[in-house]
Amino acid sequence: MATIKLKINKKTYSLEADPNMPLLWALRDLAGLTGTKYGCGIAQCGACTVHLNGAAVRSCSLPVSAVGDSEVTTIEGLSKNGDHPVQKAWEEVDVMQCGYCQAGQIMTAAALLNQNPNPSDADIYNAMNGNICRCGTYLRIREAIKLAAGMK
Repeated sequence: MATIKLKINKKTYSLEADPNMPLLWALRDLAGLTGTKYGCGIAQCGACTVHLNGAAVRSCSLPVSAVGDSEVTTIEGLSKNGDHPVQKAWEEVDVMQCGYCQAGQIMTAAALLNQNPNPSDADIYNAMNGNICRCGTYLRIREAIKLAAGMK
């Protein structure tokens, strides 16, 4: 065990953790931020996506010791009141069905729009490829991303 300081959602946490612990478990079990979901555990489904200095990363495969001084943003930190343009678009398009993958989908979409405020269909496909939705809401996800792009 080691004491690891993490900057999460603009707050500093001091956590006692095995340095090899995946960031996902530090977020959920030690920091109590349960919005980030466990999916496959091998960085293949995207349910665990968070931002590391604004870039989308899979927290299930990133050792907590690799975070260093980087800023981690979880779905809880994306906006205070769920009013990030991607969250608003998600609601307006009514994207969710079961909702399990949606935190990871939203975090990936928000990172995309930070890097590319006016993405093409191909850009959206490439950015969102690998974020799996078992309910098959992909068309509504793309529609919501386009709507969010227009809100910025």
